[in-house]
Amino acid sequence: MNSTTERIDTYLDKELDNYIRETSRLCAQPSVSATGEGIDACANLVAGMLESRGIQVQRFETSGNPIIVGRFEGASDRTLLLYNHYDVQPPEPLELWTTPPFEPAIRDGSFYARGAADDKGEFISRLAAFDAVRLAHDGEMPCGVLFVVEGEEEVGSPTIAQFVRDNKDILQCHGGIWEFGSVDLNDHPELTLGYRGILTVEIIVETMVMDAHSGGGHMLPSAIWRLIRLLDGLKDTDERIQIEGFYSGARPPTEHDLELLEALPDMEPWIREHLGVREFVRGLSGKALTRAVFDPTCNIQGMASGYLGEGMKTIVPAKAMAKIDFRLVPGQDPEDIFVKLRAHLDDHGYGDVEATPLAMMWPAKVDPIDPLVTLTVETAEAVYEKQSLIDPLIGGSSPVYAFADPLGGIPIVAAGINYPGGRVHAPDEHFRIADFLKGSRHVARILDGFASIPDNNG
Repeated sequence: MNSTTERIDTYLDKELDNYIRETSRLCAQPSVSATGEGIDACANLVAGMLESRGIQVQRFETSGNPIIVGRFEGASDRTLLLYNHYDVQPPEPLELWTTPPFEPAIRDGSFYARGAADDKGEFISRLAAFDAVRLAHDGEMPCGVLFVVEGEEEVGSPTIAQFVRDNKDILQCHGGIWEFGSVDLNDHPELTLGYRGILTVEIIVETMVMDAHSGGGHMLPSAIWRLIRLLDGLKDTDERIQIEGFYSGARPPTEHDLELLEALPDMEPWIREHLGVREFVRGLSGKALTRAVFDPTCNIQGMASGYLGEGMKTIVPAKAMAKIDFRLVPGQDPEDIFVKLRAHLDDHGYGDVEATPLAMMWPAKVDPIDPLVTLTVETAEAVYEKQSLIDPLIGGSSPVYAFADPLGGIPIVAAGINYPGGRVHAPDEHFRIADFLKGSRHVARILDGFASIPDNNG
């Protein structure tokens, strides 16, 4: 450990309680993007926290919630993006919280509040890292730092992509650290290199102008049966999606990807216990489960039709609705997939069925040998004193794509404060304070070393 790193760690150890108090202040401010509660006040609070550090702040109004951008010039011409969000999930059901969701509490070494882990605690940990590196360099930063803190991540980040396209000139940077870094069940730091894309679609089938008596079921067309047949035609029993051209362009894992997947721990026992899974799709098990993340999916989120109340109501439903989503791998485009879905419906006798896209995100993936990946892995192992686990692709989706491609294909990695038991999006959301400290140290080391590595073009 060199003298700069010692100064960083000493500062973070000494000031930890102050940063936990700053986290309490931020988490006490509601900011529920689904309802709008507290959003404007929280955006102002985030801006104030950045400004108090001498960071130049701009607030951007969008068609949705404000986006806060903070910039601090560094000694080098290289700039590192730090992405976070200030909005949180709704706190309900309130009765399942041990303490109220917007009244932060510390219990058994953990910090509890809505937004603690996702994503306010992580934002404060990055402010702590920024402060520590700046102090270690006598008031300067070795690289420029660009904070982007949005307020709509929990509702799908509908405005962030357009915001980036409209403001590429002020968002220029050479790499980024995304939200939600974590450790695994055995406290190994995890590094995510890729996210699948997503297309969510609402499908509405109408067969009559009103529900009818089921005594006419021998002649009246049921909307729910028609919807079931439509959905059943989207994929076969082997999970192979039947939309023509669906797999065109989908890129398989590289040899390096397969090596990284092979090095990951077997999560099957934990998933079986945690979710009560009896059998996985296609009978997958072991490492095949891990490899399957490179397989696109078609999922039914939910269906609604007819009468679902107490007792019975003998009707033939006139209307049925389903929401489906497709998780897409690198090389697939959600706009293209929607066009192909519409063509599939038209070609199979469902031309009258209404299909509306609700959300789209594109896949994003960074090269495993990028210098920023190497820096992130090496610094993580120095902090956690354990080998890093590298996920070349995870099943979820993220607005990473909105930054990576428009900003010239910059590499984006994840580093943060989370762990599998943090109950993110659930009652009693929390982070472990020890993870907050380690996450701050990790990001500080990345900030400290970023200026000295080559960019992703070598």
